[in-house]
Amino acid sequence: MRLLILGTGGMARTHAQHFAAIGGVELAGAVDVDAERAKAFADRYGIAHVFSSLEEAIAWDGFDAAANVTPDRAHHSTTLALLAAGKHVFCEKPLAENAAMAEDMARAAEAVGLVTMVNLTYRNVAPLQAARALVLAGEIGRVRHVEASYLQSWLVSKAWGDWTTESQWLWRLSTRHGSNGVLGDVGIHILDFASYAAASDVIRIFARLRAFDKAPDNRIGEYELDANDSFAMTADFANGALGVIHASRWATGHLNELRLRLHGDRGALEVIHTPEASSLRGCLGEDVELAVWRDIEADVVPTNYQRFAAAVVAGVQLEPGFRYAAGLQKVLDLAIETERERREMEV
Repeated sequence: MRLLILGTGGMARTHAQHFAAIGGVELAGAVDVDAERAKAFADRYGIAHVFSSLEEAIAWDGFDAAANVTPDRAHHSTTLALLAAGKHVFCEKPLAENAAMAEDMARAAEAVGLVTMVNLTYRNVAPLQAARALVLAGEIGRVRHVEASYLQSWLVSKAWGDWTTESQWLWRLSTRHGSNGVLGDVGIHILDFASYAAASDVIRIFARLRAFDKAPDNRIGEYELDANDSFAMTADFANGALGVIHASRWATGHLNELRLRLHGDRGALEVIHTPEASSLRGCLGEDVELAVWRDIEADVVPTNYQRFAAAVVAGVQLEPGFRYAAGLQKVLDLAIETERERREMEV
């Protein structure tokens, strides 16, 4: 598979490293409107062809698939152009800025029959996959209650850099620069984390969003800091479970942590994932009576990058696909609407 990397910012490095390590994958080209950044990226990863526009790359036509690592607001137009050109697409999350655009992309992907996948990163977490398998096997019985959180502290700590001076962070705080805040940035991850493990879609929600004061007049240079920093959501799942899902960039003491608890009428599971480690615990069988939790081993699973490359070679569609991601985006859009109208809404 000859792969084009579209967008050469920070996340593109992760894509390049993962795809370059897969046998049979060639990093064929790189595209970025910043010519200097694109050249440096190409030199670093041994990419021979560099372009300053997607149109140039499509005219060149020396690639089979593309990793779309552009900013969120560019996903829609660039992905549609790639699909129209007959290219398979591995798109960063969220699929689009809103549900209507995501629906456009899902329809376009279905119409051309190409392999498309959304990089919901935490599908790579082995304990999450193991937890879902246990739920599907009925090990915790009927899922009754779901707790899920995504906690970051980069508005408190400079461990990831200084957000007050670096554009890679500032744009995430500004709706005018295409951000839907923490809801749009990591909300899709924790929503997927919860619904995937629970093996059930969210069908009804109510959410509260909050943008806290961060600077004088909440502005730094061209960036108006108005995107939400924290959200809290209650959710009804199709399987009857009730869920509480929340995320924040003000979670002091947590650099980047996803935590999930699934409580069923016969047992419970807990998944914790940080950059350092992932774990799965269960309270199952006879342990339920005394609330004893035990560690559960999880086998290594293939990454999204590996699965996408294999799917392109085999010509088969795998999840998480565009249609699924469009459904998640609908939930996120409704979260904003429920905040505005202060009422629960059905998905």
